[in-house]
This record gives sequence, structure tokens and C-alpha cells, in this order.
Amino acid sequence: MNIRRMLFIVIPALFIASNAVAFFIFQSGITVQKSYNVMLDRVLLYKQIAGQTENNLRTLNVYLSDRNEMSRSNFTQQRNELKQLREGLSAQETISSTAVLVCSYLHMIDTFMAQEDDVMQAFHHTDSLAYAGFYEKAERTAAFIQEEGHQLIDLELSYYQPFYQQIFTHTKSMNGWAVAVFVLNTLISVACAYWISLGITRPIRQLTRTAQQISRGNLQAPSPKIGAHHEFGVLSEAFERMQESLKSLIAKEKEGLERDKLVKSLELEVLQNQMNPHFLFNSLNVLSKLALLEGAEKTSDLTVTMSNLLRYNLRKLDHPVTLRDEVEHAKEYFTIQQARFRDRIRFITEIDERGLDIWVPTLTLQPLLENVFVHGIEGMEQGAEIKLAVSYIPGEVRVSISDNGIGMSEEVRQSLLQHDARPPTAQAKGQSTGLGTRNVFRRLELFYGREDLVDIVSKPGLGTTVLIRFPAAGKEEEDVSLIDRR
Repeated sequence: MNIRRMLFIVIPALFIASNAVAFFIFQSGITVQKSYNVMLDRVLLYKQIAGQTENNLRTLNVYLSDRNEMSRSNFTQQRNELKQLREGLSAQETISSTAVLVCSYLHMIDTFMAQEDDVMQAFHHTDSLAYAGFYEKAERTAAFIQEEGHQLIDLELSYYQPFYQQIFTHTKSMNGWAVAVFVLNTLISVACAYWISLGITRPIRQLTRTAQQISRGNLQAPSPKIGAHHEFGVLSEAFERMQESLKSLIAKEKEGLERDKLVKSLELEVLQNQMNPHFLFNSLNVLSKLALLEGAEKTSDLTVTMSNLLRYNLRKLDHPVTLRDEVEHAKEYFTIQQARFRDRIRFITEIDERGLDIWVPTLTLQPLLENVFVHGIEGMEQGAEIKLAVSYIPGEVRVSISDNGIGMSEEVRQSLLQHDARPPTAQAKGQSTGLGTRNVFRRLELFYGREDLVDIVSKPGLGTTVLIRFPAAGKEEEDVSLIDRR
């Protein structure tokens, strides 16, 4: 369950539980208040009616003594107020135990007001003191009204006392439940807060530990396993992708450093073999002209070929050339070797002109031919054959160098194809440029960014064939620097 869902469930549940208890307590209070208001309204009416009855008698007595209009007006006002109180009591709902008494109480009020009317009539129609008897009756009725009011108040209080006791008991129980719910909500809140905080802090701690291991260089540190529906699952996936990206970048950087190291090593070897190239070129040109003056034309041609070969070998290795240049260089190299081996070897070429304009790394073919002479056919007294074939198919140019020499074992073949294996034994001094077959294969791999370009077919005693597959799209010279290319 994710954090958002936990919050949506826990917080509303606690809110509903707390509000439910508060609502029940509030409702109980409202019920008590309503009952108390009803009872208090009737009690106040009883008290007001009793007091208003006394006021009526007092203002009536004042009027009988003064006989002026102001006293009469005061009496009339007090009488109207008593009448309003009587109507208010009549409109009130009564309890069953006081219904008869309330009805009698209302009749007494009516009787009291009728007796007051009798007093006023007797006072205005006769000059005698006949109204005094009616006034005495009104006094007795007023006393009865007060006594009856006190009795009704006692009955009201007695009736509502058990009800109030029950409400108070219920309220006390609800207060206990409120305390229990408060304690329970507190415990649940603490547990939920711990649960939610654990759902936040645990993934953070796991991600922190992974980040610390990565910062120490341990890119193999396992990423924390967090559910896909968890908010931190996205962050965990990002960590995992970051690790893979770092691994990929480090591998590419390592490959680039290795490539640069190889190129610099090859350049250093070439520089070490230069031995003052201008002096060598000038010396070879002098020898060529001397041979020509002495009539040794073949020796002169061979010297010129050697000069061209040496000049080609001393060019920078990080500048590619066309396959046509490589083929011509290979032919010149074979010309020099044929001057040594004479009729013992035969050089066969099958060249498809459509495939000669692609760009390839410098010194790709000549080291392979050199390896054929040194390891394949050097011990053959006659019948040695070397074949250079270039064929074009859509999307690819294939170059194969074949010989019918001594061949090689499977172990040697695998060693040449696997660039991370132990390198083969260095060649004898004076027999190799130092580039070697392995370096040619590695440079092809770095140049094109592929590892499926080279294959070797060979068995002991049955010769060897090296097959190279060049992408037919070729390379633009300015885009294929071995140092800058990634």
C-alpha cells in the first residue's frame, strides 16, 4: 500500500471516530437542554403567574383607594399581562401527572380575573362597601393560585428528576467512551504515524545505503526492492537505471582509454622504427640512381619500391586510407618479398573495383601478408601461393588473404581472434614491423565499433584464410580518427 492510500484511509477513519463520539455527547447535551428548557419555561410561568396575581391585587387596591385614571390604567395593564401569562401556560404541553392540576390552575386564574371584574362592577354601581366581599374572594383565590403554583413546581421537578438522572448517567457513560476513544485514537495515531514514517524512512535509508556504496565505487551494489505502486519505487528504478548508465559510461571510457593507449603504443613503435626517415629516403634514392647508372634496372626499381613502402609505413596511424591504397601497398610489399623468394611463391589477386573506395584503417593488409610470409610459407621450397581477393556485395566489402602454408592450431586461431587473451610471441627482429595480426584485428574493432568483422579458417598443414568484412558504407576521413572516435 502506498503512502497516499494509507493517509486517505487512516486520517478519515480517525476523524470519523472522534467526530462520532463528539456528536453523541453533543446530542445528549441538546436533549438535556431541551428538557430543561421546557421544564424551566413552565416553572417560570407558574412563578410569574403567582407574582402577577399579587400585582393585580395591589394595583386594584390602589385604584379602589385613589379612584383616579392613572391607577385604573395601571390595573388594566397588569390584568392584560396576567391574561397573556394565562394564554402562554395554556399553550404549553403538560406532563401526564400535572395535566389535571394545570387545568384546575387555569380555571383558578379565570376565576380570579372574574372576581376582579365583580369587584370593579360593584365599585362603580354602588356607593356602599359591597365590593369588599368580592375583593376578599379575589384575595383567597390569589392565595390558592400561589399554593397551586408551588405544588405544580414540585411536581415538575419530581417528574424530571429521574429523567435528568438517566441523562446524567448516559452522559457520564459517554464521557467514559470519549476518554476510551481518545486513548484509542492516540494509540492508533501513534501506530499509524510510525507505520507511515517507516514507509517513508525505510526506502530512504535503503536508497541512501545504495548511494553511499555507489559513491565508494561499488557499482554492483543491489538496488533496493521497492514495490512499483510505492512512491519511492520510481526513485528505486531511477537508481537502477543510473547504475546501468554508469556501468555503460565506464565501460565506454575504459574502451576509449584502451583504444587511445593502443594507438599511442602503435605510434610509438612506428616512431621508434623511423630511424631518421629523411636520411633513409635520401639514401634509398641515391642507391636507386646508382643502380640505374650501373645498369641494374631491377635493383633500381626494387629500391624505389622499398622507398615507397617505407614512406607508407611511416604515415600516421590515426588517418584512414582507401582500400585501394591498401591493396596497392600490399602489391608493393609482395614485390619486395618476391625479390627474396623469387619463383618459390606466386601472388594471385582477384579485385572487384567497386569495393576499393571505402575508407579503412592504415596498415590493415600489409601486416597480414607479413604474417603469411613469416609464419605460413617461409619454410616452403616451392609451390607457395598467396591470394588476395576483394569482393563486393550489397552493404559489405569482403577481403580475404589465403595461403597454402603450414596453417595453425585451433589454440593459436582462438588466441588471435580474442583480443583479451595473452598476445602471441613477438616476431624475430627484422622480420616484422611490430604491428602484428592481433593489433590489426583490434584496430578494426575499434575503428568500426564492431567485433564480428574478422574470421580465420585454418588447420595445420592445410593453409590459412583470413576473412575481413568491411561495411560498404565506408567512412569519411574527417569522421574516423581513431583517437576521437567513440
